[in-house]
Amino acid sequence: MTPGIKYILLATFFFALMNVGVKYLDHIPSHEIVLFRALVTLIMGYILIRKNRLNPWGNNKKYLLLRGLTGTTALVMYFYTLQHMPLASAVTIQFMSPIFTIIISGIFLKERATSVQWLFFLLAFAGVVMVKGFDARVTVPELFIGITAAVFSGLAYNFIRKLKDYDHPLVVVFYFPLVTVPIVGVYTIFHWVTPVGWDWLILIMIGLVVTAAQIFLTKAYHADRASNISIYNYLGIIYAILIGLTFFDETISFLGYAGFALIIIGVGMSNHFRAPVAAQSESVRPLSKSSAQIDKK
Repeated sequence: MTPGIKYILLATFFFALMNVGVKYLDHIPSHEIVLFRALVTLIMGYILIRKNRLNPWGNNKKYLLLRGLTGTTALVMYFYTLQHMPLASAVTIQFMSPIFTIIISGIFLKERATSVQWLFFLLAFAGVVMVKGFDARVTVPELFIGITAAVFSGLAYNFIRKLKDYDHPLVVVFYFPLVTVPIVGVYTIFHWVTPVGWDWLILIMIGLVVTAAQIFLTKAYHADRASNISIYNYLGIIYAILIGLTFFDETISFLGYAGFALIIIGVGMSNHFRAPVAAQSESVRPLSKSSAQIDKK
């Protein structure tokens, strides 16, 4: 198992925990949850950056800002769908993001997936639909917001991949809240809903698990081609189902178990037909010596 795959598996696990927390706090506006999540990441990110003696402002500010803007847009929209449509449908729509990631990476990064990889990508997505289904109660505007969130997620992942030669993963993660806090914070001030009781702890925990998820996600896209690791996001749906079975007494139909099988087959076979190591080595390079030196100033 490559480092990129290990990182993406950890990221999807922590994102699954985030989904549970956000759904539980359906009485707190989505933008407010995004703000809390960003504040925690801002504090934790800055502490880790100082500990590693890195330059918090980064080297490639253009793509760092674009990563922050696209990530913020995707997160606000996705949290909205989590709270305004059935969880099954919200998660299913968001799992279109790996497909958009591959499409965008082929154009933006010239990292194209093979035809065989696409076949197993679509097989895994079919498994997601079988597991989570689709709810007819979802309105057209909600569907549009969900798809748009998936597109912006794909853009954000590609900007993360682009930054692999310029900035440390911690700096890339730090720019997300650096952009999110001022944008979302102003709106939240005028639309504030005071959390009560356990809400405060859950909000902080969401921030902590997402900070971990973002760090592992960034390391994953720095370590491997988008076409090779994006499909592993689909395993997050299995994490979510297992959490639901364990803690929320949810049940799974026979069709759901069949979907599990398709996801596992799709992910496994896509990994088998991943881009050759030689092709990866050309596009996956560590920070150059000069960039690393600048990053630590």
